[in-house]
Amino acid sequence: MLGVTFDGLASRPGCVPSPPALRPKWQELMDCGRELLRYLAEQVPRIYCLEAEPCPQEEELALSLLLQPLEYFLFGEDPHVSLEKLQQSGASSQLCGRVFKEGETTYSCRDCAIDPTCVLCMDCFQNSIHKGHRYKMHTSSGGGFCDCGDLEAWKTGPCCIKHDQGSTSALNDCALEAGLQERAQKLFRVLLQYIADMLVWEENDILPAELQPSVKEDTYYCVLYNDEHHSYDHVIYTLRRAVSCSHKEANTHTSLIDKEGRRAVKRGTYESCQQAKRLIQENSEQISLQPLRVEILHSAVMAHQSFSMRLGTWFQQIISSSVGLRQVFCQVALEPSPTAGRASLISRLMLHDAKLYKGARKIIHELIVCSLLMETEYKRLFAIEFTKHYKQLQKDFISDDHERSISVTALSVQIFTVPTLARQLIEEGNVIKVIIDTVMEMLSEHLDNNNRFHFQGYNSDKFFRIQVIFHDLRYILISKPMIWTNKLRTQFLEGFRTFLGMLACMQGMEEVKRQFGQHIEVEPEWEAGFSIQMQLRHILSMFQDWCASDEEVLLRAFKECHSTLMSCCNQPFHGEATDSYMCKHILHARPYRVSQEPVTVHLPVSRLLAGLYIHLCRTGAIVHLHEYVDPAHCDFAYFAEHPLRCLVLAAQVSAEMWRRNGLSLVSQVYYYQDVKCRDEMFDKDIIMLQIAASKIDPNDFVMLVLQRFELFEVFNGSCSTKDQELLKQWNRLTEEMLHLFIIIIGERYIPGISGVTKEDMTMREVIHLLCIEPMAHSSLVKALPENESRETGLENVISTVATFKKPGVSGHGLYEVKKECLQEFNPFFYHYSKSQRSKAEDAQKKRKAQEGCDKALPPPVPPPFSQAFSSIVQLLRCDVLLHVLRQVLQKAVEDTTTQWTEAMVQRAMHLAAQALLEEKTQLEANNEDDVTFDFSLKARDIGSEHGKSLFDFLSKLKGLPSLEAQKDMIQWTLQMFETVKCLRVKSSPLAATSMDQTKPEENIQDKEKAERKRKAEAAKHRQKIMAQMSAMQKNFIETHKMLYENVPESGAQGDGMEMSKRRVAVGPRRGVALIEREVLTCILCQEEQEVKARAPAMVLTACVQRSTVLTQCRGKETYNPLFMHPDLAVGTHTGSCGHVMHASCWQKYFEAVQNTSRSRLHAEPIIDLENGEYMCPLCKSLCNTVVPLIPLDPLPLHLESAELVGQLLTFPRWIEIIMARINGLKAKSLTFLPALLHQPDFRSILSFGVEAPKKFSDSIGNMLTVCATTVYRVGLKVPPNELDSRVPIMSWNTCAFTIQAVENMLLDEDKPLFGSLQNRQLAGLKAVVQFSAAQRRKSSQAVIQNHFMALIPHMNDEDSPSVLEIDCFHLLVGLVLAIPALYQEETVDLEPSAISTAYNHLYLLHLVTMAHILQVMLSFQGETSGEKLTGEDKGEDARLALELLKSVAQHADGTDAPGWYVADQVRRGIAPFLRCAALFFNCLTGISPPEELSNTPVSSDSQLEALCSYLALPSNLFSLFEAHKEVVSQLLQRYLWCGSPVVTKAMKGEVLVIRYPRKQNRLIDLPEDYSTLLNQACHFQCPKASDDERKHPTLCLFCGAMLCSQSTCCQEQLDGAEVGACTAHAASCGAGVGMFLRIRECEVVLMASKTRGSTYHAPYLDDYGETDPQLGRGNPLHLSPERYRKLHQLWQQHCILEEIVRSQEVVNVMFAFEWQML
Repeated sequence: MLGVTFDGLASRPGCVPSPPALRPKWQELMDCGRELLRYLAEQVPRIYCLEAEPCPQEEELALSLLLQPLEYFLFGEDPHVSLEKLQQSGASSQLCGRVFKEGETTYSCRDCAIDPTCVLCMDCFQNSIHKGHRYKMHTSSGGGFCDCGDLEAWKTGPCCIKHDQGSTSALNDCALEAGLQERAQKLFRVLLQYIADMLVWEENDILPAELQPSVKEDTYYCVLYNDEHHSYDHVIYTLRRAVSCSHKEANTHTSLIDKEGRRAVKRGTYESCQQAKRLIQENSEQISLQPLRVEILHSAVMAHQSFSMRLGTWFQQIISSSVGLRQVFCQVALEPSPTAGRASLISRLMLHDAKLYKGARKIIHELIVCSLLMETEYKRLFAIEFTKHYKQLQKDFISDDHERSISVTALSVQIFTVPTLARQLIEEGNVIKVIIDTVMEMLSEHLDNNNRFHFQGYNSDKFFRIQVIFHDLRYILISKPMIWTNKLRTQFLEGFRTFLGMLACMQGMEEVKRQFGQHIEVEPEWEAGFSIQMQLRHILSMFQDWCASDEEVLLRAFKECHSTLMSCCNQPFHGEATDSYMCKHILHARPYRVSQEPVTVHLPVSRLLAGLYIHLCRTGAIVHLHEYVDPAHCDFAYFAEHPLRCLVLAAQVSAEMWRRNGLSLVSQVYYYQDVKCRDEMFDKDIIMLQIAASKIDPNDFVMLVLQRFELFEVFNGSCSTKDQELLKQWNRLTEEMLHLFIIIIGERYIPGISGVTKEDMTMREVIHLLCIEPMAHSSLVKALPENESRETGLENVISTVATFKKPGVSGHGLYEVKKECLQEFNPFFYHYSKSQRSKAEDAQKKRKAQEGCDKALPPPVPPPFSQAFSSIVQLLRCDVLLHVLRQVLQKAVEDTTTQWTEAMVQRAMHLAAQALLEEKTQLEANNEDDVTFDFSLKARDIGSEHGKSLFDFLSKLKGLPSLEAQKDMIQWTLQMFETVKCLRVKSSPLAATSMDQTKPEENIQDKEKAERKRKAEAAKHRQKIMAQMSAMQKNFIETHKMLYENVPESGAQGDGMEMSKRRVAVGPRRGVALIEREVLTCILCQEEQEVKARAPAMVLTACVQRSTVLTQCRGKETYNPLFMHPDLAVGTHTGSCGHVMHASCWQKYFEAVQNTSRSRLHAEPIIDLENGEYMCPLCKSLCNTVVPLIPLDPLPLHLESAELVGQLLTFPRWIEIIMARINGLKAKSLTFLPALLHQPDFRSILSFGVEAPKKFSDSIGNMLTVCATTVYRVGLKVPPNELDSRVPIMSWNTCAFTIQAVENMLLDEDKPLFGSLQNRQLAGLKAVVQFSAAQRRKSSQAVIQNHFMALIPHMNDEDSPSVLEIDCFHLLVGLVLAIPALYQEETVDLEPSAISTAYNHLYLLHLVTMAHILQVMLSFQGETSGEKLTGEDKGEDARLALELLKSVAQHADGTDAPGWYVADQVRRGIAPFLRCAALFFNCLTGISPPEELSNTPVSSDSQLEALCSYLALPSNLFSLFEAHKEVVSQLLQRYLWCGSPVVTKAMKGEVLVIRYPRKQNRLIDLPEDYSTLLNQACHFQCPKASDDERKHPTLCLFCGAMLCSQSTCCQEQLDGAEVGACTAHAASCGAGVGMFLRIRECEVVLMASKTRGSTYHAPYLDDYGETDPQLGRGNPLHLSPERYRKLHQLWQQHCILEEIVRSQEVVNVMFAFEWQML
């Protein structure tokens, strides 16, 4: 239809003029806009929406008939010429402005960015100075843009190399010529108005009057819109039922709806579309309460809306070409509408944003970004417009259901984070007040009668959207001003007052009251309040920082905060003030019992006041406070009242007094002290108490705390009870109260309270975290509070306080605290949780014990208080606190068990130690007369007349057995008393100490030192004795060895030992295997059994899997299993964990596993029961079969008889006999002639020795069938069929391939050929070889004979592959294991004797070795052409190699090469074959190899001679050809060797030939820097998708292919099912096994089938030795060779499947991930 329309238009030139012809026509008109709209009204419906689906011709027609005329009108000439002129003018922008797509990687420089929102795109980052700085990588959620070129975003390096050039050119005159500017204004005004009208158009079946076409069609669309209520599956289900489309079509519709926001699902008449709409809504209502949004649009409306979207992208292209055009666009977008009361066009689009569908929103947002936000002045004007409509935009967003990333409100981050713009918006638009007013209006429904928030029954989705507004407030405050103006002060303080009004609504909200008797029935809502608190955490600190940057603002802010706090009426007192007496002191205070009256943890106004007060002290502005706040109105006891109640609440919850209030209160107290909230909650409460303690009389303060803790009467002696529960509560509260005093007095690491810096604070936090245990960097970061820039300050201090230990192959790097920093350890550090405190204390005591020190943990020396807080230390010497400490110690001394705890005593001693340290510090710094701090004197004097002073009680505590753990601390405290005493009397502390403490010190410490010294000497003595014994033992062995070598041996013994020492595995001189009786224990029934042929079967667990580990040709699937190609495209590997079971036990276990797994219908099965999978009962390895254990047959060989046979059975004669037997068997299968029996040599094969075959028990026979069937089924991917002729072939193939895989692994790890395998690997390999040898007995001997006849190169069979197309080791294994079938007779079962077997093995090995040598020679033919080789043909091997090369050249054309080169190439090329053959014959015969093969690595050149010796091959392998010259000359002429056309083509270079030794497969090389990979992913283009939406670039680590995973665009059909790109690739690249690196997620995905996979840590670590999945932390990442090596070994050792199953077992989920769609 499109073609007809276009042809029709083309045939009527008068109907549609050419673009150049339209230009003068429009320019001549006074009102060209009307003519332009009339043109669009006619042409747009003829181009767009003519079919049910968009057609490719639409874009072509739109360009030629719509956009080109517009461009000709705009430029007045050929657009290409004008655009080129504009680009040459140099008016380019300094700003990058690249808009990020969802999933795109962004970079932020931690050293140079003004705030964390300043980011760079990949290209700008790679070309900037920030690449060498501390940076972070993150994944964009979409919508933001690159800040390269923005001078306000960066401290240094604002531009990359690319945009630095624009900094000068952008300053040039970018004004357009007058005519172009006028046309641009006219055109942009009309088109932008058109876009705005059509995108916000709400009429579905009519158009505006100016766009009415001359002919209106009766065609409609049923349009389905995106929402966040229905899932993909819901929409697919609805569409399939409503519009009768296929699953694939429904899936396409759904994907596009999700991507674009809407999609036309039906085209037709109004009635048909109406019916579709009704069906969609009805079907969707059955699934969800809310139906899908469906609208019916006229095709013309759809067409104009589609073109308006296209115009949006056209605008982006046009204005990006010229700064002048962009400025014109900005003017038009922001100019007020001529219609009265109508906003600018851009405001109109913003205000309708929530009503637009997703695709339209994206176009508008991108248009705003690339125009208004790229010009400084217009960005300012747009920001003013945005702020003007801010409240309405946020209301629309909250009522919307789309994510914020596609809302216009997300643009706030681009505006509010610009420092100058933020100041301007505060001054001119009072933006702080606007934002807070918006929040308050949204939350007003949650205010109760007391004007406090109450969030019970709130809407979580709406509440989450409201919280997002707080981000904008954080953006505004992110950069504090350096210069304040009066207007800025006024407007900021007005915003601050509004903020205080919101905090006042939070002050005292969600109060709780202790539940008595019955447990609370319904848990109260608490998450909402804390989520707001978390959002305000950084905002509160930023407000304080802003205030602190200007003294006047700080003082006025404190005044406003004080006024707000005094006006709050939360949890008021209900009683009058009363007098309380203790230690002759009177407290006049109003009573309040936290355990009985309402209390809350939400006190933001009180905490903000505390924070401002600290800044007053730090800046020195405190001296002017009286000018703003009347000191008489500063009731510090009242300021501290509510924070103290909150701390008492936490203590009572810890004492389990509130357990009937449920978990909600426990959770609140947890978060109150957690790192996420504590800096603006718990910490500020402590500060407020410290402020109060510095201003109130010490005794009054302590009595007030006692009252609030409800312990006043307990310590006043007027309250006693026998209630054990109450006593426990009192003890716990006492512990918490003493701990609070420790904190108030000792926690001084806050700027303003003492002279410390923020770095000191962080350093102390890190030290105490590392005192718990060594920690990873990420764990430290999580445990430290972040600032508004998401920085913890850890990197600035970590090297000072800790040492880093690098990680190994697994785990992560750890930081350990430096020894010199341990003196800072405080066991009662206020940020420790209860469990952390216990762990830290245990760790430090353990460390001290290891060092031989006492276990005392005294408080560290704190920094001195600042002047404003110096009076806090007077708490330690006040009478009431001394009274409390005496009472605690008295109860312990008197051992009133229920009235004290060790923790109480520990805290009391810590307080005493704090006081002694303070007194010692003051005495050392001042004269005694100037020191008024007299704790030690009071501690000795008060109560001393009755022996009840604090010092007396401490002295008595030493002897208490119940305080054994505290004896060192008691001793330290007593010693400190003496030190202080000496300082007061001006004598030497050391002298006093030696006088007073000599005996106890000597009695304890000297004994401990002596004991340690004795133990150390004893250990050294033991080591010396052991070394002497070891030397004597070695000397004895050597001496007796020499003696035994001189002893004469008897003849019989000599023969036996000679045979056992003869280490030859093949031929007549074969050694004898030393076979021991093998008794094994079943892991299931734990019963022992000897492995015998006629006994019940014992089996090894095993896993059979297809493998491409050795492949030389990825993607090749089809192959003949009988003739394995040398490329080893796909092999069958059988591995075992080495665990043994009875066959009967295994069968019972397997049946039980099947029954159990089938009954667990609710969980996703880990194992595939249909394919016989199970998990090893012992080690949980994945298995899918068992390998029966076959006892090794010793095959005794009489040497003299063997040598006599050898004189007759030469190699040519052996070939004659074999060929005669084969020919006879072939003739026998074709004829029934009796003459067959008279053929010469048909039975000659039997004359060299036969014997009856070894019989196996039925149990072993059954297990042979089970294993062989599994290998056949898995290897060929076919249903099981034990009668198939390929079953024995697959058994031989898995034997050969498994051996080759083992040899490859040993070569890769550079280990010796023998002795390197683990016991389980060796047991599994031997079992597989013996199984493959024994399996022949379970198959038809005629089938085995046919296989042998096919394998042996006996004639010119053109159907057989050539020598270049066969893997020689697979051929050797097949021939060796099949040849016994030739001895089979019709009437009797026969096998070759030991002698016959020896010669069969020898001559088969010779034959195949010669074939392989020929393979190697043919493979490097052509490599030497054009290459100059230097060397000399010296030596016998070079001569024979040259002769062989000449012989081969007679039958196959090849290039000449020197003999030494041929010999060297053959030696290197044949080594893997010989190693595999050695492993094979070792497992087959059990004969020990030479020691050289167990001592030297596989890669050693010296191994060749030992291998040849073990395999009975000449060390000069070319002598085989010399010895068998007659046979060789015949074989060279035959088809299989040199007569094949394949060989001829290979010599000419026409066919790809496998080179030897084969290339070792390795995982691809990865870049060292992870950002290089991210750069590749950034430029990755999906091969099947035209859009640039978010993709998941995934790298195959086997071959390096970059794939588009988890995307419908790249799905493929595999075995009749839709699968993702990775699954399809794994099927061809890795035979179903895959290892992929998901680049943007920074994780490895392991795959083993269509439905099985797991994630694995990527081999990239940050500087702290940690991985970073999902780039969550964003630190720079570098390749870890050790981790990548481990991944390589996982693949090479065929452990990927096992790793996946182990991972699935650990993380077993209800609904498994759809791995097939990856």
